[in-house]
Amino acid sequence: MIKDPPLLTLHRDFPRPTPAQLAAFAGIPTGYVVDALGGRGALDGAIRPLPGLPERFCGTILTCACGPADNLALFGALTIARPGDVVFAATDSFAAVAVTGDLLLGMAKNAGVAGFVTDGKVRDQAGIRGVGLPVFCAGVTPNSPARNGPGDVGAPIVIGGVTVAAGDIAIADEDGVVVVPLARAHVTLARLDAVRADEALLEARVRGGLVVPDFIRALADAGRFEELP
Repeated sequence: MIKDPPLLTLHRDFPRPTPAQLAAFAGIPTGYVVDALGGRGALDGAIRPLPGLPERFCGTILTCACGPADNLALFGALTIARPGDVVFAATDSFAAVAVTGDLLLGMAKNAGVAGFVTDGKVRDQAGIRGVGLPVFCAGVTPNSPARNGPGDVGAPIVIGGVTVAAGDIAIADEDGVVVVPLARAHVTLARLDAVRADEALLEARVRGGLVVPDFIRALADAGRFEELP
């Protein structure tokens, strides 16, 4: 017989990025970060910024496994959150109720949280806009959750098709949310200079009238394209 799990499990001690690493990622377009990661790293596009709120943040991820129709883990996160953290709440993409509203998000902002991300829904849009905390979510519904657990704070979660660990780095802008695994932060930052340089070069050529880039012409000249009548 399986015993009932604890209502809430908290993992307080997890590795965190350095302030220098966070500063280096701040303000970098999410597309650049994805390119430096090798082409992946963004959450599913269904997780979008809530209108009327800031859309940019960069911070340390604090994970919450809420499960469907419950937000006890979010309250537990308030006891762990540090200024600059970004709370990620996994709900198994449950759509029937909101995982949070303006009051809980207001508490999170009071704790110094820099952003909130969920694969579930939220409520109280007018109040959330008053709070001013960036929120990325899968939609809005007035239905409210329970606070019964079980929940987990600080353990790995899957959200938006991406496996996320507490201590990973979140970068967000109007295009979406990207997760940089902490173990890959150093190499990702090292690749960003090349990404920036390539983007700047191609952007300048596009402004100068470029129609077909050299790498496409090279493929055509090498006979890699087949033309049919």
